[in-house]
Amino acid sequence: MENVRIRRLETADADEIGRIYSAITQKPLQADFKKLIEAHALSSKDACFVAEMAGDVVGFMISYILTLGFGIEKSAWIATLGVNPRYMGQGIGAELAKEVFDFYKAEGIHNVYTSVRWDSTDLLSFFKTLGFDRSNFVNLRKILE
Repeated sequence: MENVRIRRLETADADEIGRIYSAITQKPLQADFKKLIEAHALSSKDACFVAEMAGDVVGFMISYILTLGFGIEKSAWIATLGVNPRYMGQGIGAELAKEVFDFYKAEGIHNVYTSVRWDSTDLLSFFKTLGFDRSNFVNLRKILE
């Protein structure tokens, strides 16, 4: 891990993050993907970081603060993360998470949440190793037609 540098997300990282995200999901990016990443990069209150190796972005974690969350105190949410498939299993995601946790601790935020598909066993396992457990939330969905 000595070759990995964790730094703040920059707008110029959006294209490489898009390539990593597409490689993981095996789907084309949504039209506004790049704009969303760039917006997070411009926010100083969000904890959004990338992992670099030899100047190349090899991973990312996008998170944000939620102030009004159905009766819970100010909290942080990990919206998405990804590591280039060639570099998975090397601790890059854990390093990104550590940076995010340190950022929010310094901000006085004690609760970090995320949402994972029930059948994404690799992501569930990853978050378990970081100390995540079930929360008091139930994800709900309504399909608009």
